[in-house]
Amino acid sequence: MSSGNNQQPSLIGGHVEYVKGAAESTIGSVTGSQAWTTSGEQAKAHAVDSMKAAGEQRNPSSQGFGKVEQKLGQVTGCEGMVKEGGASKRSE
Repeated sequence: MSSGNNQQPSLIGGHVEYVKGAAESTIGSVTGSQAWTTSGEQAKAHAVDSMKAAGEQRNPSSQGFGKVEQKLGQVTGCEGMVKEGGASKRSE
């Protein structure tokens, strides 16, 4: 991630945080730990907010991975990636 006091939202950071939250939530479900489950769900919610904010700041005509991002979003079930990839898709 970035260093310093730069607190701008990041799509990559948001995805990493979401995966971390999903893992915590799963551990909580498997072990019966409400604290882990709650922490995981909170991390996932924060990650979604971060990804939405980062997506709103992104210029699709000059940033994004187009079709690759869109396909990866379809495979992983991430609606935001599908939308952002479609918006940044370049005509060939």
